[in-house]
Amino acid sequence: MTARYIYVKGLVQGVGFRPFIFLLAKRVGVHGWVRNTNAGVEIFAEAPGDVLSDFIRRIRKENPPASFIETLYSQKAIPLNSDSFTIIGSETFSDEITNISPDIAVCDDCLNDMEIQPQRHLYPFVNCTHCGPRYSIIRDLPYDRSQTSMDAFTMCATCEAEYGNIEDRRFHTQPVACKSCGPSYELISGDRHWGEDTGMMLKAVNALLVSGKIIAIKGLGGFHLACDAFNENAVRELRARKQRDGKPFAVMFRDIKTLSSYAKMSRYERRALTSWRRPIVILDLNKKWAEAPALYNIHSGLRSVGAILPYMPIHYLLFRYFSGHAIVLTSGNMSSEPIVKDNEEALLQFRDIADAFLIYNRRIIHRTDDSVIRVINNRERIVRRSRGFVPAPVTLSLNVNNIVSFGAELSSGFCVGRNYQAIPGPFIGDLKTLATHDFFEESIRDFLRLFRVNPELLACDLHPGYFSTKLAEKMGPVPLIRVQHHHAHIASCMGEHGLDEKVIGVALDGTGYGEDGKIWGGEFLVCDLADYKRILHFGYIPLPGGDKAVEAPWRTAIAYLYKVFGSSFIDLPLNFLDKIDRSQATLIMHIIDRKLNCPEVSSVGRLFDAVASMINLCVTSTFQAEAPMKLESLVLPGCDLRYSYAIDKTIHVDAMIREIVGDLMNSSNISLIATKFHNTIISIIFDSVIRINKMEKTGKVVLSGGVFQNRYLLEGTERLLRKSGFLVFSQNRLPANDGGIAFGQMVVAAKRRSMKCV
Repeated sequence: MTARYIYVKGLVQGVGFRPFIFLLAKRVGVHGWVRNTNAGVEIFAEAPGDVLSDFIRRIRKENPPASFIETLYSQKAIPLNSDSFTIIGSETFSDEITNISPDIAVCDDCLNDMEIQPQRHLYPFVNCTHCGPRYSIIRDLPYDRSQTSMDAFTMCATCEAEYGNIEDRRFHTQPVACKSCGPSYELISGDRHWGEDTGMMLKAVNALLVSGKIIAIKGLGGFHLACDAFNENAVRELRARKQRDGKPFAVMFRDIKTLSSYAKMSRYERRALTSWRRPIVILDLNKKWAEAPALYNIHSGLRSVGAILPYMPIHYLLFRYFSGHAIVLTSGNMSSEPIVKDNEEALLQFRDIADAFLIYNRRIIHRTDDSVIRVINNRERIVRRSRGFVPAPVTLSLNVNNIVSFGAELSSGFCVGRNYQAIPGPFIGDLKTLATHDFFEESIRDFLRLFRVNPELLACDLHPGYFSTKLAEKMGPVPLIRVQHHHAHIASCMGEHGLDEKVIGVALDGTGYGEDGKIWGGEFLVCDLADYKRILHFGYIPLPGGDKAVEAPWRTAIAYLYKVFGSSFIDLPLNFLDKIDRSQATLIMHIIDRKLNCPEVSSVGRLFDAVASMINLCVTSTFQAEAPMKLESLVLPGCDLRYSYAIDKTIHVDAMIREIVGDLMNSSNISLIATKFHNTIISIIFDSVIRINKMEKTGKVVLSGGVFQNRYLLEGTERLLRKSGFLVFSQNRLPANDGGIAFGQMVVAAKRRSMKCV
């Protein structure tokens, strides 16, 4: 007989891990016990040596779908000649904490229970150890029912029996509930209320959707606004009421078969869509969708759609009664504000938007928006990291204990450090309103408390005007490190891949404050985690009106045209010039000449804006990154043509601008122009990396920044660099956009602290 202590760390609590161990031990003939500890799960196991080895192997191979084993190690123990295997009480041995499970999509077994169990028939809160709410309902650790918003509901005898039965799938499932004792939904439409009869309530929901009404639906981490996706008037009305001019809507499809009728799907995209995280996945549209004019208001002319499948029991019940194929399911918030999570707030905020409210009586503790993923080069890339991912940590080789980083301004987020784990917060949004400021501060306070973090070192962006920077400055007298924006982008990718050495960093985005006081965004760095050198960058261009140019790409287009053609550009036969008053164009020239509110920028994001405007594709922007997204949607496969450019101490694109204008005057297809432009940026990246590598000879290239969310650009860049022998690293576990900045700041701060540079 052989005995071993087995220690498992990672996402192993709240996901059915102890019952899995218990049942596996019984099945293979292992005796001993399993228990939760503050650091993870501990197992004492004894059996013949070959049985014990097989037991450990199967723990790694067969662990529950929503669990994640970060480390598993064992050590010899003295056999106790146990004659059974049991689950024993939890223990706390140190100040370590285990991971908190993200919210998990409802599992197939629970969906089956919703059909066959009398106490859960059509019950929209069915869950078990393998699925259901987790992070969104937890107030504090340890993860016990009394520490969640389920404490308001007393378990009935049936649920309590399941909860206490080691062999039951609901053993120690904190949100366990049924129709007799759990939360319930209620539909409110004007003076009418439905709630007692789930079937009648959902028939009423169907009638509302079919008639073109808009419904506010309370989800796992906050409210959504929903309507029939195939009802053109309803979608148009939702867009008008929500004041969401052009930003695409997410669409929830009935099932994967229905979705496959409207969008193209690789096996990697299918896997992401059906995973327990159930994110929104950006898919290319197929011909059937593209030819449906009623659907234009969903995607606003893009060739892609953010698609999602049902992940809550209520979603499956909705589609049981709804006669349509899909519903728009967009975040329940006002423009630039956080998703709404409380019933009272929803009834107030959406009174002029929603025709009806489908709400329930359990509190959401932590608001989380739907996560967004895009598959590029057969890898899932996180665009927005929230439900299903938060608060999963990223493990590092650096000690990040008690470091707090505050991120940037757009697509903002923060990160707290606990020992060797960086724990990124949920997607917050742009820090432009009082509501997002409050959400940001509230979320940081929650994370500090939940994960027992006592700030000893802070990290923030260089930009003195960011709300996140000002908040970090107010948290003194803790030491504060200011990290340059694009260094943080590269460090974020390096930290994700465990790199701690000199690399060539290519950081392309819209806006980042540079050490020279200018706005960077087209940067080629040589850096390690502690520091960086700026080797090369796109040439500066004045940005007329500063931030106003982000919403008016025509301003940036004029800046480039004025630089290349002088004032004569105003007489060029360019269609986009007809959409603006010529006096405005003249005014922009005067602003540039007098350097009035014209910060100089090296931003590739703004270059995308300018080209999209020049070809009359996006003259004014109604949502963030609209111009680059529309430009990417025009790209033609199989074309390798490009424009001219020059590289010396900076990267010059004057020749490209001149040739684009030439193509326009020759009536070239704008899809061809968009493709040549993308190919030119890829070529510039490649030539610049080759040039830098001749001096630095690192052979490793790190790509980050929001521009690399462009599939064509990233795929082409990675392919070209790898073909030339470079090791290329890009992001997938964290966003390449500013949502990954806080993690990068934390990595830089930890490295500098380890070198005693703080």
